Amino acid sequence: MRLNRSTDIGLRVLMLGAARDGLLTIDELADSLAVPRHHLAKVVQKLQHMGLLETVRGRSGGVRLASSARDTSVGGLVRTLEGETEVVDCDGDPACPLRHGCRLRGALRRAQESFYASLDPLTIGDLAAPPTQQVLLTLGRP
Repeated sequence: MRLNRSTDIGLRVLMLGAARDGLLTIDELADSLAVPRHHLAKVVQKLQHMGLLETVRGRSGGVRLASSARDTSVGGLVRTLEGETEVVDCDGDPACPLRHGCRLRGALRRAQESFYASLDPLTIGDLAAPPTQQVLLTLGRP
């Protein structure tokens, strides 16, 4: 299974926010995480709507981790960010001719749920704990 680019960026933003105190600008985040600013801004907006990031507007504004975000389950977060997608699109165009009698689709759904379940016990705070915290704190810094 492969995560969407937006999910990957979202996890990195939250990890960096958990490791650093204070506000981070979109430009700082984009530079630190080596991602396009435009894509990052969309992800930050989604995380803010989910209540995981707080935004401060204005000249000295930026984003910071919401107080409750540190305890957010990574599995639940990835489920939400990935949406209701399946590993294989059996109903695509053209639809798979085996879709009504195939056992693979169910097996892949169970494997996908096992993947998410293995992430459920982890929190954003866990991901940003040492030794990863030290690496996060050096990103984007000279």
